[in-house]
Amino acid sequence: MSDRNGSLRIAATVVISTSLVAGCSSLSGTGSEEQRREIVTGTTSAPSTLDPAAAWDGSWELYKNTFQTLLSFPSSSSSPEPDAAERCRFTDNASRVYRCTLKDGLKFSNGNRLDAEAVKHSVDRVRAIKSKSGPLGLLGSLDRVETLGKSTVVFHLKKPDATFPFILATPATAIVDPETYPAKKLHKGSKLVGSGPYSLKSYSKGKSAELEKYNDYRGPAKVKNDVVTVNYYKESSQMVKALKSKKIDVAYRGLTPDQVTGFQKDKANGKTDIELNEILGSEISYLVFNPEDPTAGKAPVRKAIAELIDRKALVRNVYKRTADPLYSMVPGGITGHTSAFYDAYGEPSRSEAEKTLREAGINKKVRLTLWYTTDRYGSTTGDTFAEIKRQLNKSGLFDITVKGRPWSEFVEGYSKGKYPAFGRGWFPDFPDADNYVAPFVGENNALGTPYENREITEELLPTSRKESNRATASRAFTSAQKIIAKDARLLPLWQGRVYVASVKDVSGVEWVLDPSTLPRLWELQKKSSW
Repeated sequence: MSDRNGSLRIAATVVISTSLVAGCSSLSGTGSEEQRREIVTGTTSAPSTLDPAAAWDGSWELYKNTFQTLLSFPSSSSSPEPDAAERCRFTDNASRVYRCTLKDGLKFSNGNRLDAEAVKHSVDRVRAIKSKSGPLGLLGSLDRVETLGKSTVVFHLKKPDATFPFILATPATAIVDPETYPAKKLHKGSKLVGSGPYSLKSYSKGKSAELEKYNDYRGPAKVKNDVVTVNYYKESSQMVKALKSKKIDVAYRGLTPDQVTGFQKDKANGKTDIELNEILGSEISYLVFNPEDPTAGKAPVRKAIAELIDRKALVRNVYKRTADPLYSMVPGGITGHTSAFYDAYGEPSRSEAEKTLREAGINKKVRLTLWYTTDRYGSTTGDTFAEIKRQLNKSGLFDITVKGRPWSEFVEGYSKGKYPAFGRGWFPDFPDADNYVAPFVGENNALGTPYENREITEELLPTSRKESNRATASRAFTSAQKIIAKDARLLPLWQGRVYVASVKDVSGVEWVLDPSTLPRLWELQKKSSW
């Protein structure tokens, strides 16, 4: 995805504060004599909009906690299970007709009924509005939505797609109130009406959101607090400072390598009681080569780079081992992961790279400019490209120049084919190998750089989507990754890790991220409230 449709959310940080907001000592809305259980959070990932039809980005962090979807990912599995739905299943053997029956008694936070028509309305408006910043791209296999009575909705697909249930578990298909969200235009203002674990009590764009436990929520989440306040900040350093001063309880995503290693050293030396939990991340970083560029368009040039890049040195020198070398577009932890690039190119080798170039008649230094965005993937991006430049130029086979541009200029540049090679990041929409292959291939892919390979797009992907057993589907992805490695049009670099830093009086930290690493704020509670 770019911030779910392409841009890795390295800079997003959420923190949970011990300090209580005004009213924290007031009684709960249920009239209980106990104090309300409140959590205060902070993040650098502010929503871009309160309308799911217009967001394929960090806004999903808020949607995850305020809207329901038909399916969701449980704590213990990466396979979607019913949420607003009572049950869902394919009703044919070709994975083209998917039927869901809703739970009884569902209603939105404004009291309106949530029924099959609301589900149809929510999905249809994404396709009707076609927002450039919205998640329309995830609904490419959908033909039409049908309702059968008040509680049954049927999705008819254009072609077999066993990954469709995963899409129904993402905020791309968040169920919205038809009265609040128009069918053919975007919702404006600071109101959000959903049926998720929380309702949005108040919202100040770019500043804060106050979430209150929604008592009429009917879903699988067990909400362990009453109020969560999310404060939005521009700098994660402010969060870390607050964590160290015990004004905040939990910080995750966005911690820099220096901050992570700093916590580790302080803990080892007995200087802090902050705990650091490490979670295998699903975000990846990679290079994209423009096939129409006179230099990057040459396969021997790309393969020579693949033979020279030292990923181990990259994660050691730049990321201080807070990331892992990646030899496949499908990362570790996802079924279908392989080591395709290592199998094809082995350990870094100058002699092999030189042989590749010379056999292609390339006898002079290869001049090439690598581009990256300066304000999207975190402060280490520039260091990453400096390290790549160092490695390639040290070989004596390349003369690399590195240039950075702000995100808006960067997107315009690569979309128009101006860059011979550039860096991108990817954070999955759902935890399946399909979401690490399909978005990058085909004429109109998420990279704005055509990558046409009929074997992948017309044989392997369609075959994999017929398999409801995703482990069986991994055979097709193994073949696809071998092709991607051979073409070297994409070059995986590293796979991120997610670090959660916390003080001792907050529990539920180990469950706060779902398989797509979206926050489940309902899992957090202070031990004093047990």
